[in-house]
Amino acid sequence: MTTLELLRRARSAKSAMALADTDTKNRALLAMADALERSAQPILAANALDLEGARGAVSSVMLDRLALNEERIFGMAQGVREVAVLPDPAGRVLRREERPNGLVIEKTAVPMGVIAIIYESRPNVTSDAAALALKAGSACVLRCGREAHRSAAAIVDALRQGLSAAGLPQDALGLVEDTTRQSARELMTAAGLVDLLIPRGGAGLIRACVDNATVPVIETGTGICHIYVDRDADLDMALDIVENAKCSRPSVCNAAEACLVHRDIAGAFLPRLRQRLVDARRAAGLPPVELRLDGEAASIIDGVPAGEADFDTEFLDYILAVKVVDGVDGACAHIAAHSTGHSEAIVTASGETAERFTALVDSSAVYWNASTRFTDGGVFGLGCEMGISTQRLHARGPMGLEELCTYKYVVRGAGQVR
Repeated sequence: MTTLELLRRARSAKSAMALADTDTKNRALLAMADALERSAQPILAANALDLEGARGAVSSVMLDRLALNEERIFGMAQGVREVAVLPDPAGRVLRREERPNGLVIEKTAVPMGVIAIIYESRPNVTSDAAALALKAGSACVLRCGREAHRSAAAIVDALRQGLSAAGLPQDALGLVEDTTRQSARELMTAAGLVDLLIPRGGAGLIRACVDNATVPVIETGTGICHIYVDRDADLDMALDIVENAKCSRPSVCNAAEACLVHRDIAGAFLPRLRQRLVDARRAAGLPPVELRLDGEAASIIDGVPAGEADFDTEFLDYILAVKVVDGVDGACAHIAAHSTGHSEAIVTASGETAERFTALVDSSAVYWNASTRFTDGGVFGLGCEMGISTQRLHARGPMGLEELCTYKYVVRGAGQVR
């Protein structure tokens, strides 16, 4: 099936999704979760083929993003079930006003219509995106990268079984068969067929969508996330936070890519940082972090001299750029120049300094004494997420159900004329 045929089928199914009541959508989601678990073996077999094709072509951390096991599949199913129990955003009255002439005006949340998602090599995005779009009352068209296409196809087959079990049209969920750039361009320019396009992936994909789309786009995801260690920081806490933000899963967009250190504590903190992220991890058989150091940091500890692009790179690997700054204002200035607007953190015992940091830093999530790895729809109580919006209009930060709706005004009268 061509991409345009898939979009037309989704367009024809959007009315059924918009009319579906909450109970019907929830039954569909629960049936989708059950079908995922029943289909674990076909999904794992498809994933094994994807992994075989990707080995040698992508890094080990990217292979981890692609890999599935039974635990991850059951986690995907649980994520779908969590969406089912969330409040239905569609049809919710956001504001109601009765005018002096008797008109009742209700600002009402309504489905987007047809939501297209372009993503790369994370198979779990398939179920997350489908669950959120369908619960919000929209049809959903997915386009994944070629590395994950077999896995995504097996997942979509299972999810469509759940739609049918609840009496909803299977065409409300589709997967683009063409994995060439042509299909991505078709989604970007499908005016009249796509109501909202959401790219999830690297900087190149997101920039291509923002620059070339003729349909509405929400910019998501690229995460050059910073941690600033202030002179009033608890250094043990700072080490825990930096290691978690960098190493717990370096291939995701909320992983830290840069560490900024106050000059007054650099001499005490940086040797401990190197020992924690490099020496101790190597001794424990864990991947050590490659520290890319600015000139001042390099005068204190050994590492790789930072190149011109290192503070503007989303490494998605065991690499951390490190810079010494002269204080919170210097940290904020650096972040303003190099951040992608995703997530930033300060580690400090000073409430005054933390308040200045959170006021000056203009990113979608700003943390005080916590890891950037918490920027996630599930952690924020939104269920699974459609992505992390780094723009300012309509949606910002983790995108859950509410962000997948638009609104219209429903006006009730009794014969009023103007």
